[in-house]
Amino acid sequence: MLYNGGAKHKKNHKKHISFPGKLVVVGFGSIGQGILPLILWHIDIDPKNIFIVTGDNRGRTIAEKEGIDFHVEPLNPQNYHKVLEPLLGEGGFLLNLSVDVSSVHLIRFCQDRGTLYLDTCVEPWTGGYIDPTLTLSQRSNYGLRETALALRETYKNGPTAVIAHGANPGIISHFLKQALLTIARDIGSSTQKPGTKEEWAQLMRSLGVKTIHVAEYDSQVADRPKKIGRFENTWSVYGFHAEGVNQPSEIGWGTHEKQLPAGAHRHESGCDASIYLEKPGAVVPVRTWTPSRKHFIGRVVTHHESIAIADFFTIKNGSEVAYRPTVHYAYRPCDAALLSLEETVGKNLQLQDEQYILVDEIKSGMDELGVLLMGHPKGAYWYGSQLTIEETRKLAPYQNATGLQVTAGALGAMIWAMENPKRGIVEADNIDFERVMEIIEPYMGTMVGEYTDWTPLKGRDGLFPEDTNPTDPWQFKNFLV
Repeated sequence: MLYNGGAKHKKNHKKHISFPGKLVVVGFGSIGQGILPLILWHIDIDPKNIFIVTGDNRGRTIAEKEGIDFHVEPLNPQNYHKVLEPLLGEGGFLLNLSVDVSSVHLIRFCQDRGTLYLDTCVEPWTGGYIDPTLTLSQRSNYGLRETALALRETYKNGPTAVIAHGANPGIISHFLKQALLTIARDIGSSTQKPGTKEEWAQLMRSLGVKTIHVAEYDSQVADRPKKIGRFENTWSVYGFHAEGVNQPSEIGWGTHEKQLPAGAHRHESGCDASIYLEKPGAVVPVRTWTPSRKHFIGRVVTHHESIAIADFFTIKNGSEVAYRPTVHYAYRPCDAALLSLEETVGKNLQLQDEQYILVDEIKSGMDELGVLLMGHPKGAYWYGSQLTIEETRKLAPYQNATGLQVTAGALGAMIWAMENPKRGIVEADNIDFERVMEIIEPYMGTMVGEYTDWTPLKGRDGLFPEDTNPTDPWQFKNFLV
């Protein structure tokens, strides 16, 4: 995935911070390759202090062009200490952009060595998503999140470790906070920025928000049809297959919901903020909405933010949950990925042998990613990024629109962590949303906020019987297709 060299990128990039320590990037696929120029543009760091540790030769040319040490050494439970110890110590930073490498083990490693840490997803070791000895709950993002957050007790006030911060999860949590302030202003409510988790949750409840979709439509298309027998995508194929096919669909479960969907279960331990279904997200279609596409069908693919946001905005009276919104991802991938997914489902969920990330082949389209807040006095409100492939190519190399939203999000959280090095283990919801937004907005294309009177009951023609609740349009059952 080499950049063709034709784009004119912005000059005089702002250096947000100087970082004298060593930076180790674990994994150098599409996201690793895309974030490298952003790091060099916006962090004052000597390239000689950057080291890439990855499982294959993808991106070697890009790294060597910048004078970055490149090590092909797939990490596993037996060797990760030996590989990483010579490269990282006190005051360093581990940027984990890998798959098949345990986030929990790397977090422990960094905490013990006084090293900052960031990942874009909480990952298990190889095979963790498909281990037949594990329950659906253990293989879920809920389970992975609980395991990572359990480290907080062991490492109180340790070096900052930001877990699950790219686009979504990540910047979507900051979009959500901005959206809440906008709705509050527009309905004449208090617009004072909350200062605590409890105050943010009280604001959301006071606005009457019942349901939140992370509503994303990827309209990027290539200049030729998808190749049969190849899974094509605009970001990690393995990552999408893992969360969309191998893990159960997951939903942050709100207090307004009147009944669980078929095949739904609660977890037996932890925060109890979400449920999971006995099927993968690839086969759980839902109705959703974005400004450019209006009504469309997305998939309830499991994501960290579905659980984290629901947990963050929970209000309790003692041990009883008094308020919580329903939160889930509603994802419409690019055309090629949708066809690839259909092919995978037809092969009993087995991933194709050939996998490919679309970058230079993309001829048009954008990634429209935002939060859709529903149930407040103005109906529904979407706020987020509309980033076209044309804008992307002007802004940064080695990227498509999807990748730039992820890499900008990771960059923003990296800089925040460097500025706040002793915050312990945190999620996107725990960090300064305005600071991260300040860093990422130049890479978001057009930021759009739009109200709509759409509900999942709108336009239903009644030709076939449906199990709906017409008195409360925001019941989860009304979104299901």
